[in-house]
Amino acid sequence: MGFLSPWFLGGLLAVGLPLYIHMLRQHKTVPMPFSSLMFFERRTQSSVKHRRLKYLALLALRLAIILLLALLFANPFIRVPGASAEAGKKLVVVAVDNSFSMRAGDRLARAKQEAINALGALRSGDRGQVIAFASNAQLMTQPTDDVAELRTAVQAIQPGDSRSSYGEIARTLRSIAAAGGPPVEAHVITDVQKSSLPTPFSELAVNANTKLVLHPVAENREPNYFVEAVNAPPSVYQAKKVRVQATIAAAGGQAGEIAVSLSLNGKPVETKKAAVPANGRAALEFFLPDAAYGLNRGEVRIESRDKLPQDDVFPFSLERKEPSRILFVHEARNARALQFYRTAIESTPDAGFAVDAATTEQAANVSPDKYASVVLSDVASLPGSFEEALTAYVKRGGSIFVLAGAATAGRGKIPIYEEPIAEARYASREGERFLTVASVDETHPSMSRVHGFEGVKFYQIARTEAKNARVLARLPDGTPLAAEKKVGAGKVLMFASTFDNIANDLPLHPLFVPFVEQTAVYLSGVEPAPPTYVVDSFLELRAGRDAGSSVEVIGPGGARALSLKEAASAQAYRLTREGFYEVRRGNSRNELIAVHADRRESDLDVIPNETLALWKSAGTSGPGGTAGEAGEQARSLWWYFALALLVAAVAESLFASRYLNAAEERPVVRKQAA
Repeated sequence: MGFLSPWFLGGLLAVGLPLYIHMLRQHKTVPMPFSSLMFFERRTQSSVKHRRLKYLALLALRLAIILLLALLFANPFIRVPGASAEAGKKLVVVAVDNSFSMRAGDRLARAKQEAINALGALRSGDRGQVIAFASNAQLMTQPTDDVAELRTAVQAIQPGDSRSSYGEIARTLRSIAAAGGPPVEAHVITDVQKSSLPTPFSELAVNANTKLVLHPVAENREPNYFVEAVNAPPSVYQAKKVRVQATIAAAGGQAGEIAVSLSLNGKPVETKKAAVPANGRAALEFFLPDAAYGLNRGEVRIESRDKLPQDDVFPFSLERKEPSRILFVHEARNARALQFYRTAIESTPDAGFAVDAATTEQAANVSPDKYASVVLSDVASLPGSFEEALTAYVKRGGSIFVLAGAATAGRGKIPIYEEPIAEARYASREGERFLTVASVDETHPSMSRVHGFEGVKFYQIARTEAKNARVLARLPDGTPLAAEKKVGAGKVLMFASTFDNIANDLPLHPLFVPFVEQTAVYLSGVEPAPPTYVVDSFLELRAGRDAGSSVEVIGPGGARALSLKEAASAQAYRLTREGFYEVRRGNSRNELIAVHADRRESDLDVIPNETLALWKSAGTSGPGGTAGEAGEQARSLWWYFALALLVAAVAESLFASRYLNAAEERPVVRKQAA
């Protein structure tokens, strides 16, 4: 027997209250008249009879009420065998860790043998289930009593590249046990890697009807060298040497000098020596010669000296390509803004942009479809054919950056943006000499790394209301300085001034270059992807202009990773293996994605024995019930105590009424004076 809320047993102290009341009543005497007390001596009366308890039945009932009330709140229970436990049936779950660290030595082979041994203990009437787990749990079988099927499922488990998560397998076990089936006996077979423990530790808890059995296949921390990180530019736009930085780490108390090599497209480039301290890391720097145009596959590799050679290589991708082009349309008489804009773009060559300029007259013969984005710099009018092509370009997913100056104000509305201009506001000499920015939306990509807009002086502003638009910057009177509006599948970014150093002094401020760069990156949608991805991260397949196009993903083995339906509609793809993925998009733009395993898996440190002991006991204190052996159920007794409390309360009321009425009806004898 046990109690779910034992602190309520403290209410038993209240049993002294009825005792006190019954004892107190014994000292009450009925006064009687007497003639004279002058012949009596003063002395202390002592009578055992007066100290005797009366109405013992009533006292017992009151004590019982308090006792039952305290026990009721403590919620007592008894353990009884469950229906399935009485029949001797249980579900044996065998969970085998197939994470990246299980590739070390013969760990996975030993884990499979442990799983076969655990299945050999199945008794008649028991069922088994096989699970492979790493960052996610994979059900290899459904619950079955076919031992041959279970053993085949164990042998079919393959090593993976994911990071193990003990919290994930604990959640899976809780889900299985909560289904209301027989008691669960869970055999978790793993290398008990310390870095896989969840935070908080309570995530390891399992249900009360689950018996947890751990099978460690690693006893001590093993030394391991590995390539921890590689830093290389994902894209190269100029003919120059490319710098590649590599970090080599050692775990497990081992130090030494190790050879590190760099290769590109399978051809060795350079080899260096790295002196790696014990439990530390060393950094190396390589320089690639001119990379070939197109997609290049790079690797940094160290010589193998340990039982986990899979982390001795680190892949990265590098693409040599032409810069994306931006069309800058301006009035023929005003090329000043073009000079400032082009200088800002060319000052950051790694951003990967080049500017093509065209006057409004020349734009009639230009197609915007071949440009990453279009800038309209204070244009008064546009050729009809170009404006129609530009509108269709935006609706299909293109982007436009509109600079609204005096010429645009004379037009009366902002092109494509379709927002009327209320007025062209000028700062006056008599009043305010210039306007400043009051607020900036730093959550927008074009403003996230731009600081100091408050110090820019604006002398002329095209005032609009920016209806149905996201305002990125405002003046003190609330006038929008920058705003973005969605048009079809594309977007139009409006700036209520120019870049000519006449309407404002923005081009003279340090923030001008990052503002132009970030705006170009955001509008063009060609922000470079990281050179490498971690296994189990997600690759976005459709965004902006790719929303309606088909996307094909070729995995590391050369096989298609997506079905026809997924290629046409999937929004993201989970990268589950190490190596190179080729992404072929419908707009003929291909990408090469390098994926590496989480390097936390390379630290082969094991969980301490005391922590393992706590984990093993997680099944006795998990959610969903009280402590008990697998196959037992906790049956609460609160209903019986509630019924007994009701009976005691009714009986106490009847007894109290009887005794009190008898006391009131008893005659009082009074002696009269002689």
